Amino acid sequence: MSASTTARSPSALAALTLAALGVVYGDIGTSPLYALKEVFHAGRVPVSPENVLGILSLIFWTMTTIVSLKYVLLILRADNNGEGGLIAMLALATTAVADRPALRRTLMIVGMFGTAVFYGDGVITPAISVLSAVEGLEVAAPALHDAVLPITLLVLTVLFSVQRFGTGGIGRAFGPVTLVWFGVLIALGLPHILADSAVLAAMNPAYAGGFIANQPGVAFIALGAVVLVVTGGEALYADLGHFGKLPIRIAWYGLVMPALLVNYFGQGALLLANPAAVENPFYLMAPGWARLPLVFLATAATVIASQALITAAFSVTKQAIQLGLLPRMRVMHTSERDLGQIYVPFVNWGLFVFIVLAVALFKSSSALASAYGIAVTLDMTITTVMTFFVIRYGWKYPLPLCIAATGIFFVVDVLFFASNLLKLLAGGWFPLVIGAAMFTLMLTWMRGRKLMTERLRDEAIELKGFLEAVFFSPPLRVPGTAVFLAPEEGLTPNALLHNLKHNKVLHEFNLFVSVKHHEVPWVEPGKRMEMEFLGNDCWQITLHFGFKDEPDVPKALEQLEKRGVPMPEMDTSYFLSRDVVVPTLGGGMALWREKLFAGMHRNASGAADFLSLPPNRVVELGTKVQI
Repeated sequence: MSASTTARSPSALAALTLAALGVVYGDIGTSPLYALKEVFHAGRVPVSPENVLGILSLIFWTMTTIVSLKYVLLILRADNNGEGGLIAMLALATTAVADRPALRRTLMIVGMFGTAVFYGDGVITPAISVLSAVEGLEVAAPALHDAVLPITLLVLTVLFSVQRFGTGGIGRAFGPVTLVWFGVLIALGLPHILADSAVLAAMNPAYAGGFIANQPGVAFIALGAVVLVVTGGEALYADLGHFGKLPIRIAWYGLVMPALLVNYFGQGALLLANPAAVENPFYLMAPGWARLPLVFLATAATVIASQALITAAFSVTKQAIQLGLLPRMRVMHTSERDLGQIYVPFVNWGLFVFIVLAVALFKSSSALASAYGIAVTLDMTITTVMTFFVIRYGWKYPLPLCIAATGIFFVVDVLFFASNLLKLLAGGWFPLVIGAAMFTLMLTWMRGRKLMTERLRDEAIELKGFLEAVFFSPPLRVPGTAVFLAPEEGLTPNALLHNLKHNKVLHEFNLFVSVKHHEVPWVEPGKRMEMEFLGNDCWQITLHFGFKDEPDVPKALEQLEKRGVPMPEMDTSYFLSRDVVVPTLGGGMALWREKLFAGMHRNASGAADFLSLPPNRVVELGTKVQI
């Protein structure tokens, strides 16, 4: 059950809000480490009173427009049975246009690309966050300059090495540590604002407007760095199912946004007083004695931000697998109580390799900032597009209202994306290459599965007719229950054909089970199963799961005991077909894609593990499929 559907006491609401601070706001909360610095980096924007106030005004209104209005007020309303995130939004949008097949296919492709690009963002975020925190050593102790990269890589190595142990214990510390972090952000910025309160005038949108009007070219370039203040905004929506709308909104309006603004405005006041502080305004706001402890606290905060994103990558991967966008992977549960705590080894170490590559390739947070932004703004734009189709076709709102509700956000998102395209050659290509590779894998997997399903369907025998022929002269019946897993209901599983051919027996009770995954997060237990009696103690069973459900077939089949079908634990066998894909020339896909699909299919984790089948009662029978 989602957090948003449960009644809460004030103490429970406070606990959820505190937890949301660490998980939801870790990424956006560490943006002050590098965002304002990057706006003025390398003379991109000259440090002058007019420019500082103009940039602060842009930061204020960017956070207000994109986070406060778009995500917190509008998009948090677009929950899919209490769940959020790009995949949940994709499921909502494609369901809303189910009667428009061409549009549905287009939205599916767009949503898949957004999901693929998320992995590019998942590489850059931990790299730039941890590196920018450790770079504080250069301010606190310049002699440690050469130690920045090794320490960054050490922190990241430890972080990814402990993932397999689960994050339950660490997660409990996320909220309090992040609460301290936001308190420190306020403590750092407030004295500088009090020293020059004129900086607060930047909340007037006239300063942003004047900056854009007087220097349109410079302002357009600056947007590519200004957007760094809202990176992590997607997490508000992605973590909706864990915390619900209210704690996320309370945390944002009550602490996160005020703390961020105080810190950014404090950095701006410091730059007005000392333009040379542009070298690293975040750390230079602190008194000399506090800088080294601040480095340790910032490193802890960035580790938390990275951990939240790693956890999100595990969750997105699991959902993509169950929607058929990626091949099955080994998913390990790290908590007996919380099914949401999972560990995906392949994703964990894949992210780690690319993050180490990013740190080694770019070497500084400023260089990484050139790679940061394109993936984020692209996902923000895709989310806005998806939202339009949800409120127009799902919620049935009038077209003018839908355009008004999403049009401004779309224009803003496109402007930020266009500005970030200027950084394409300077590093923006890196997350896009990762996203493009993931997108190719997803498209190949979906297309390959479709071709494979069509080939199996063409060669399959209709189940009812086959059973009639079998029972015309029935084989020997042996005690026990046989469960034959079939990709499609109504068709004879290859495992049954092979079992009859080689063993020449049929069990006393036979279940032909098809598993269907739907574009909803959860399927109610009462709607989990459909069954049809086929005669001769044979049943056609269809099991339904959502993309956040655990596909536990034995547990789902326990309902059959109440319906008169025996499911004795030690006398029930599960029969699977292990298909071997054979790439062939002509038709289908390009040969390289067929070989890629064959490799993905061969290396996918077993269906038995994915469906939670007991390993000591599974029989797998192989068959070759040419595509």
